[in-house]
Amino acid sequence: MSRDRRLRGGVYVDGFNLYHAIDDLRLPYLKWVCLKRLSSRFSRGHAHQIDRIVFGTAFFPGNFEKRKRHEAYNQALEANGVSVKLGHTTKEPIKCRSCGHQWDQPREKETDINVALSMFDDAAQGLIDVVFLISADTDQAATLKFLKRRFPEIKRVVVTPLGRPKSKHLRDLADANITLNADDIDACVLPAFVRPEKGRLIVRPAHYHPPDGWVHPDERP
Repeated sequence: MSRDRRLRGGVYVDGFNLYHAIDDLRLPYLKWVCLKRLSSRFSRGHAHQIDRIVFGTAFFPGNFEKRKRHEAYNQALEANGVSVKLGHTTKEPIKCRSCGHQWDQPREKETDINVALSMFDDAAQGLIDVVFLISADTDQAATLKFLKRRFPEIKRVVVTPLGRPKSKHLRDLADANITLNADDIDACVLPAFVRPEKGRLIVRPAHYHPPDGWVHPDERP
C-alpha cells in the first residue's frame, strides 16, 4: 500500500447476491449487517479509507412484513453513510414443463446495472482509487473489464459472498480476491437501535433478533 497518499476505496454491493448468501446460513440476525463496518474489515491492506458504499437492491411484492424489514434495513444502512440504489421488480410468466402449470415469477431489475454505473461514475469523477465489488455474479465481469481498460490506475478487488464459488470471470479481472465468511458478518452486525441524524429511531426488526447468549461485537472483550 502506498505511503505517499491515502488510497480511497469504494464498495459496491449486489444486495441480492449478499442477501441470499447470508440467508443460506439460516441465521436471520446476520442479515442486519453493517456494511460500513464490514467494508472497513475487508478493505484492510487494500485501501486506507472507504469513501463510498453503494448498495443495490429492490423491493419484492407480496410480503408486507418482509417489505418492512427491508425498508428498516435500508434506512439503517443510509444512517451509516451507505447510498442505497433501488431498482424495481417485474413479473415474468413461468411454465412448468412437467405439468403445464403457469404462474408469474417476480424478477428484480436494475440492481446489477445500478451497481455497475455507480462504479463507473465514481471512477470517472476521480472519487476512488480502489473498487471493491461484493458479488459473485459473472455479469459484472463486463464492468470490471471496462474499468480495467478505461481506468487502469484503479485497483479492482472482488469480494465473494460467503458460501458462493469464486467466479473465474471476475477473479481473472481482479487485482485481488477476498472471500467473506460467517465470522466476518457476525463481527459487523448493527446494534438493536440505529439513530440517524434526522428522523425517527430505527429499531431492529424482531425477525433479526440474535440468538440467546449472543454478544454484540461492541460489547465483546
